[in-house]
Parts: sequence; C-alpha cells; structure tokens
Amino acid sequence: MKKFVALFLALVMVLSCTAMALADGDLIKVGIINLDPSESGYRQANVKNLTDTFTKENGYDATFVTAPTADKQLEAARGFITAEVDYILVSAAETTGWDEVLQDAKDAGIKVFLFDRMIECDPDLYTAAVVSDMRQEGETAVAWLESLGLDEYKVLHIQGQLGSAAQIGRSDPLTEKIAADEKWTMVREGTGGDSWDPNEARKIAEAAINAKEDFNIVYAENDGMADGVVAALDAAGITHGVDGDVIIMGFDCNKWALEKLLAGEWNYDGQCSPFQANVIDQMIKTLEAGGEIEGLNELNQIISEEKGFDARTITQEDIDAYGL
Repeated sequence: MKKFVALFLALVMVLSCTAMALADGDLIKVGIINLDPSESGYRQANVKNLTDTFTKENGYDATFVTAPTADKQLEAARGFITAEVDYILVSAAETTGWDEVLQDAKDAGIKVFLFDRMIECDPDLYTAAVVSDMRQEGETAVAWLESLGLDEYKVLHIQGQLGSAAQIGRSDPLTEKIAADEKWTMVREGTGGDSWDPNEARKIAEAAINAKEDFNIVYAENDGMADGVVAALDAAGITHGVDGDVIIMGFDCNKWALEKLLAGEWNYDGQCSPFQANVIDQMIKTLEAGGEIEGLNELNQIISEEKGFDARTITQEDIDAYGL
C-alpha cells in the first residue's frame, strides 16, 4: 500500500510539472524596453502600468529591461529577437536608428509595439504605436502662452533628453514661434540630459540668474525640471506663478505639480498620459485570437487624448482625475 501511495504521489508530481510546463508554454512571450523609472513621476506610473498588465496571471511571460540610452535599447531589442519572443514593446530613447533592428524583428516574425514615444521609420516596421502626440503637447502649451497676450515673451527653455520624441515635440513649436515672432526671445536654452534631471535644470536657471539675464517664462519639458528651476528662483528671491514675475510651465501632470498650480505657485502643466499598457494588451489579445487591430491611423497609431491645465482654472477635481 505504501508503495502504491508513493507511486501515486510521484505520478501526481510528474503530471503537475507537465501541466505547469504546458501552461508556461502557452504564455505569450513579451520583451518590454523602457526608460529609467527614476526619470520622473510619469515614468514611474508608466512602468507600474506595464508591470501590472503584463503578468503571468494575464497570460504573459514578460521580461522588462530598463535602458535609458539608444545603444542599450538596441542591444536589448537584439537580445529579445535572439530569444524569439512573440512581441517587443519599446519606449524609444531616440527617434532614429531603429530601422535595422525593427526589420530584423519583422523578418523573425516578431511584432513590435511602440508606446509613449514614436520612432522615425516606415510604419510597416511596427504593428502599432500607442503614444502621445508630443508635438500637439508643445503646440497646446505655446498656444496657451500666446493667449496671455504679453508684451514680451522672454523664455528660459529647459529641454528634455535631446533627440527623444518628447523633447522634439515639446521644443519645436516653441522654437518655431520664437523664430517667427519678434516679441518672443530665447534668453537661454539647456537640457536636463538623458535623465531629465531637476538639478541640471536648476544649474541652467542659476547660470541665467547669475548672468543677470532677464526672463519672464520658464518652459520646462517636464515637471521635475520645472521644480529644479523654481528652486533656483526661490533661492534668488524671484517670484513666480500667478501674479509672480516669472511664469512656470511644466509637463506630465504629476499630482504634486498640479497642486502647485492650484496653489498659484506654477502657471501651466501639460498632460502626458502614461497609460498605454491596457490598450496594447487588448491589441495583442486580438491578434492572438486571429483578429485585426482596428482604429489605427495612417502611421499605425492610437493617439492618447490630452490637455493643458491653467492655474487660473484648475480644480481639485482635475487633480484627483488627472494627477499621476
């Protein structure tokens, strides 16, 4: 009897292990390449959205790679191609240089989804892109500035990671406006670097203040860098926000940043939605079921709807609904 029980238990273990192996084999293999979550509150929310969605319980065998630079991202993508994943998801550090890797993925039968940021390439090289319209974000911010009807627009411009879709989209409408309108001046321009660093932004502002450069607008391409500039203004005794000497503009709509708008310490914050994972999940499930993805535009995109918030009109309800 004891031998029978032992044999029965051994058989159960074998069957259980086989079932687990089969279950794992049924999982959808996904490689996800993202930027450093310490970059911003936006990125932290984006990473959490992805890790909460692409789980074993939801049918995925997902590998997450943090790669803040283009070369590291391309290396990760090549590794996923070698590993024969089913799908690659990427938020690109730079908009160019992806053609060869994307073609290799396509040749290997691997479908690529872009999220958060676009890549400059033939749309046939990726399956779909769930992204923000970064240029629209910049255009909305510049239009808001223009609506103020200032006599002079003297801008301290703090850029994000140079060459990224977010930096290009938020920068270009501003630089184009400055080039076209003599009332608009670029007083100083600098970058927070690959990490959109608030400390680097503060240094740029301190340099402008120490050089006695006169600016009345801070156009910072994310909330963290805007906060870095504000620290420099506070240290120099320069007022800012509603009824202050300097207009403060940020992007991403972190909850703490929107609270600064509500308090009148900042003037504007541009929304950028970090929640793309659920949309991509549904697209993958549609493809796995033999269906086709619907609703894509000519660039194979789904564009997140976004807005800008003004300190004069923002409410606590806005913060509760849109703050990250």
